[in-house]
Amino acid sequence: MLEPSNNDELPVIPGKRYFTIGEVSELCAVKPHVLRYWEQEFPQLKPVKRRGNRRYYQRQDVLTIRQIRALLYDQGFTIGGARQQMNGESAKQDASQFNQLVSQMVNELEEVLQVLRMDS
Repeated sequence: MLEPSNNDELPVIPGKRYFTIGEVSELCAVKPHVLRYWEQEFPQLKPVKRRGNRRYYQRQDVLTIRQIRALLYDQGFTIGGARQQMNGESAKQDASQFNQLVSQMVNELEEVLQVLRMDS
């Protein structure tokens, strides 16, 4: 099997809720033993484990694996470097969500202030 070097060449992710490790392996062009190893190295990867310890990945997991794959294979990061990049991404997302919440709260407080000014 040829390993596509670029995520653009990977197959489209089907609209399913759960994927087996074999399906994810094909969708991401990464062997199953590599996926199991990445689970130990990247805390973002937490597939659901069901009876017999079988792994079931969700769509977000597949996207995360493709992101890890791009960092390692396309951009040349080491495992440690890719882990830092992934942690930085989640920190950026957390900061972005926090900023959105703060601005939403400010808007709501300004509306309350307007109502209070009308009453007095």
